[in-house]
Amino acid sequence: MQKEKIILGIDPGTNVMGYGVIKVSNSDISVLDSGALSMKKEKDLGVRLKMIFEEMIRIIDTHLPDELAIEAQFFGQNVQSMLKLGKAQGVAIAAALSRSIPFEEYAPKKIKMSITGKGTSSKEQVASMLTHILKVKSLPEPLDATDGLAAAVCHHFQSSSPNGTKKYSGWDSFLKNNPGKIKG
Repeated sequence: MQKEKIILGIDPGTNVMGYGVIKVSNSDISVLDSGALSMKKEKDLGVRLKMIFEEMIRIIDTHLPDELAIEAQFFGQNVQSMLKLGKAQGVAIAAALSRSIPFEEYAPKKIKMSITGKGTSSKEQVASMLTHILKVKSLPEPLDATDGLAAAVCHHFQSSSPNGTKKYSGWDSFLKNNPGKIKG
């Protein structure tokens, strides 16, 4: 069994791509990097996709992740937005595959469920729970970066559990297993 693993998590998008890199040593999780690539000023989709690919390669070459966890597309009402999101996701996956990094996709609800115990949690609730899981005081803005970290942590929970369940089933379970961690 691999004792140390680096996981790159991606929240794909053509306006903003969030990412988070974690290192897992035994059961300890530490944040190596996180951030967001903003492409809002660039109008051309081809240029945006190139920016995603280049940023992915930079992150991969810097941190040498063992695995990629990426948020999967969700079905919305705007078909054009879904197609653009799929292209962004595909480019990010292609960058990882170009460096022989395996990937796993997770639905947004699966990521939220894994982190908070509730698939309908808000981005803010996910961020709050991540500060406790990762033992940090705060997480970077924008929340797209937090979503990248959430994908990476979800992947760790899913791959380290024998039946694919998360480490905590929600706030009550977290508090029960971490007495004194939360100050009221």
